[in-house]
Amino acid sequence: MMKLILVFAGGGLGSVCRYGVAVLVSKYPALAWSFPVATFLANAVSCIILGSLFGLSSRSMLNESQRLLLMTGFCGGFSTFSTFTGESLGLLQDGQLLTWSVYLFLSIVICLGCFWLGLRLTIQ
Repeated sequence: MMKLILVFAGGGLGSVCRYGVAVLVSKYPALAWSFPVATFLANAVSCIILGSLFGLSSRSMLNESQRLLLMTGFCGGFSTFSTFTGESLGLLQDGQLLTWSVYLFLSIVICLGCFWLGLRLTIQ
């Protein structure tokens, strides 16, 4: 039961942080264009965090409870693959092929790079 509580707590905190990113981005009109900036930022930051936690975990610096709370819970709540998928489909349906292509490419490349960066920062 404790494992479920840890995932639940981390997921709740991650979701609140994800909402905070959306609110913060919405306060800057220059960022309010057709590219889904808030989702992109949340996913990139989540990948840095997850990569760092993965690196710590691989060096036995996180116990199971910390992994469940932070990796499964927080990063799972903070990252937004379902939103990414929905926004990608919306861009396609709106005929914004260039924006869709850039969003898809950057999301994959930047998030992979962010994960690698987080990992490198913790296993040096």
